[in-house]
Amino acid sequence: MSNLIVHGGTPLKGRIIPSANKNAVLPILCGTLLSREPIRLRGIPESTDVRKILEVFRKLGSKVEVDYASGILDVHHKDTHFDPATDRLPEEMRSSIMLVPGLMARFGAARIEDDVKGCTLGAREIDPHVEVFERFGAAVERQSDGLTLKVDGKLRANKHWTDYASVTTTENFILCAALAEGTSTLTNAASEPHVQEFSQFMAMLGAKIEGLGTSRVTIHGVDKLGGGEFTFAEDFHEIVTFLALGAITGGDVRVKNSQPEQFPLLDRTFAKFGVTIVHEDGWSRCEAQYPLKVKEPFTRNILQKVEAAPWPYLPVDLLPIFVALGIKAEGSVMFWNKVYDGAMGWTSELAKFGGHAFQADPHRIITFGGKPLSPAEVESPYIIRVAIALVMVAASTPGRSVIRNATPVRRAHPNFAENIRRLGAQIEWVEGD
Repeated sequence: MSNLIVHGGTPLKGRIIPSANKNAVLPILCGTLLSREPIRLRGIPESTDVRKILEVFRKLGSKVEVDYASGILDVHHKDTHFDPATDRLPEEMRSSIMLVPGLMARFGAARIEDDVKGCTLGAREIDPHVEVFERFGAAVERQSDGLTLKVDGKLRANKHWTDYASVTTTENFILCAALAEGTSTLTNAASEPHVQEFSQFMAMLGAKIEGLGTSRVTIHGVDKLGGGEFTFAEDFHEIVTFLALGAITGGDVRVKNSQPEQFPLLDRTFAKFGVTIVHEDGWSRCEAQYPLKVKEPFTRNILQKVEAAPWPYLPVDLLPIFVALGIKAEGSVMFWNKVYDGAMGWTSELAKFGGHAFQADPHRIITFGGKPLSPAEVESPYIIRVAIALVMVAASTPGRSVIRNATPVRRAHPNFAENIRRLGAQIEWVEGD
């Protein structure tokens, strides 16, 4: 287990270039398995999830050459092999389920491990994915340690309407449809920026995708996909995180951002805490009156609120970042996670700093911000941006704080501590029990 030691109270200042979006990188890596041609990816991050998938590729006989210093990955699946009886996919990593379409398309068989999971966000069912695989012609059989999937011949195109706009289910549908016979249509498709980036990569390989960025996606199956070169965009999650770190510490942070068109709702959410985001010349900057104050609604007798749901709502992954701002800013805010039912229990850790957050139900909390805070030792659940939110509160509070079990940060942001040290933060990783 890795802990983060934070000596807070220093305003963070400077410029940051974010890394690629984990939620785009991982499905794109899985998508390479559909092609037998050489593929080069630029901007690959050195995260634990990336390392796990690349290790799977090597074990399956794929050629993998990666230079994390330059961010260049070359992968070639020409001689890849797979045996569902002996080969295993990574456990404790939700994205491994996106290796299934490539394995089914190429080898007619795949596995889903019993322990496939990601952040502890509550119930995260695999049934929507299994349903997608079955609709494309997979026969699913339960084994003692997971599920096996077998396909007789090529995957078959179909029309599907999902229960909800799931990112990973949408990506799995596109991965299956790319080489399926015929035209497939998905209604209630997710449209997050990372889904759009993944779809752009698939189109670069030769996939025929219509409706990119909408809730209805049509894919015309092709006989084969090619190779090519693709460069990852900056992670909008990281952009928001660094801007929020600047705001909560009373600093001046600028973050490289080549896609400010994705930020209008995010900018308005920052404004609810008295923070103005300015986008100029490819960079984004936070401007805040300090101390932070919650903007009062014009409607009387209601709380300011932040609602998170599938895009184009505020992304649920970013809700903890704004909860941290809610603890710091004077005033009250209701936060509503409309997706996960187990993602808000961590707010009890905020009380150790002196923060006041009341959990109304599994989906909603209310922060009563602006209370005096003191350094603390807190425990992070296995949720990436919750660990970061706890770091934010610690960084804004003078004194030494400890974020125990902050390991999930490394799943998405391998250089997180190093980056904010460049902004003036006093933070270090310490291995502990």
